[in-house]
Parts: sequence; structure tokens; C-alpha cells
Amino acid sequence: MTDHAHDLAALREATDRLLSATAKLDDAALAEASRLPGWSRGHVVAHLSRNADALVNVLQGRPMYADSETRDRDIERDAPRPQAEQLADLAGSAARFVAAAATPADWSRTVTLRNGVTDSASRIPFRRRIEVELHHVDLNVGYELEDPPDEFTAREIDFLAERFAGHPEVVSMGLRDGTGRVWTTGGGAQGGPVAVRGTACELLGWLSGRRDGSALTVDGGTLPALPPL
Repeated sequence: MTDHAHDLAALREATDRLLSATAKLDDAALAEASRLPGWSRGHVVAHLSRNADALVNVLQGRPMYADSETRDRDIERDAPRPQAEQLADLAGSAARFVAAAATPADWSRTVTLRNGVTDSASRIPFRRRIEVELHHVDLNVGYELEDPPDEFTAREIDFLAERFAGHPEVVSMGLRDGTGRVWTTGGGAQGGPVAVRGTACELLGWLSGRRDGSALTVDGGTLPALPPL
């Protein structure tokens, strides 16, 4: 069972790391390219701020975003702001999320996210933690996929394996990391099964579209092409 209290505590630690890293950037550094195609570091920080507010909406029973166009327009609007304004917004939006999550509520209830996706409210803190950890990596400021806690990495592989399970474009796959942990996923496309082995951070990088999978070992075929998240 998801422990939302644990995830909130871990989220606070991840957010502190992110805020510390952002505080070291100046206006010029924020304008430089991130690891996400077409996005500057400012875009990544702006997205993280607006995502926090969007997840407050989810917890409080409102639509996550008004629509996709508004989401994209808000990120473009906020991306070029000065570092001090970006940092204040990042910290303030993070605090608003923590405050909303601290309100007594039924954590077993079903909530609606973007594009009609539903989930248990108890998983929203972990979803926010995913945003903070992976986009910290995307900032390209020295925080790598090897740096988040191992517990996070394993759970995010769980999350992505669940997301790709039965996907019509993904063959049946077995994933194994260096500690012997095993995941199964895919199965909606013809072919397989394929066995993919590597370190947990390399598996996470490939599954999340942040590494090309060249450090992984594949048995039973070639490394499957994964659809975008």
C-alpha cells in the first residue's frame, strides 16, 4: 500500500535539493538549454511550479489544468522570468502543495489527473516526487539519475512498468537490475519476451526516455522501442 506520509516527507527532501540547486543558477544559466528538447532550464522550473499548483487542483477536486493550451501557455509565459522570481514561485508553489496535502482527507479516494487519467489520491505525493526528481535531472546541473534514493528509483521503475504493461506498442519484457529485482511489462505488441538487464538507474533512464539504453544488456531480441510518455 502507498504510504503518502512517507512520500510527503521524501518529497520535502527532494524539493529542498531542487531549491538549493535552483538558487545557484543566475538569469543566464536559467536561459540555457535543459536536457529536454526545446526547453530551457527556465521552462523546466516554470513547469515544476505550475505542476505543483495543478496537483493542488487535483487534491481539491478541480481539473488539473484548464486545458492543454493553457498549461503550455503558462509555461512559456513563466519560463523567461528572472531567477529570483522563478525561485520564489518554485518555493511558494511547493509550499502550497504541501499545505494542500496536509489537509485531512480520504486518501483512498479516486482523483482525476490530466487527459482523464485517474489514480488514488494516496499516489499524488509520489507523482509530485517523480516530477521533482526527474526534472531536477533534466536541469543538467550535476544531479544525475544515480543521485535520487534507491527506494525512489525502484518505485519509479514499478510505476513505469505498470504504465507500459499491456501497451499495444510494447512487446513482453522482463526487466532485471543488478540486485536481482525483477519487473515485467509490455505484452500488448507481438513479439518477445525480451529480457533487459542493467543497473536500476540505467533501466529508469531508458524507461523514462532520458537514456538510450545502450548500457543495457538484451536477450531474446533487440532493445524494444518505447513510445513517449
